[in-house]
Amino acid sequence: MRIGLLSDTHSYLDPAVFDHFAECDEIWHAGDVGLDTVAQQLTQFKPLRLVSGNIDDPQAYPENLRFEVGGVRVWMTHIGGKPPRYNPTVRPQLLANPPDLFVCGHSHILQVMRDPTNKRLLFINPGAAGKTGFHLMRTCVRFTLHEGRISDMQVIELGKR
Repeated sequence: MRIGLLSDTHSYLDPAVFDHFAECDEIWHAGDVGLDTVAQQLTQFKPLRLVSGNIDDPQAYPENLRFEVGGVRVWMTHIGGKPPRYNPTVRPQLLANPPDLFVCGHSHILQVMRDPTNKRLLFINPGAAGKTGFHLMRTCVRFTLHEGRISDMQVIELGKR
């Protein structure tokens, strides 16, 4: 299963995303979608999993998604913090029932790392794909999930903000 991951579009969807995610099976959006047209365009393109961010209508999308794909247990939320300093509302659940892959957005900082206390847990924040925020480069991530493994991780630079 090939995954295209983005976050923090803030109502701007770069047309290059469609080329970069053309061979993906699903697209995941880790919140701060912005205008509904962004979610609609992505849904028309590929199956979409997304969570609500702090700029989104909290009724429009779920706050958290937990699911399994390709034998990998995933938890996606918008404001999750980062290892080992997780958001206090996320931390107890994360420790009690850790996923294999923890995905969040919010910080606009691209980061992929293993949790130092639970080396099995991979943390991904794809950075920000939109033009709003303090980040300099717009980014997204592409990877493969297969038989419980996460592989072929690629960071995609979409251009300067």
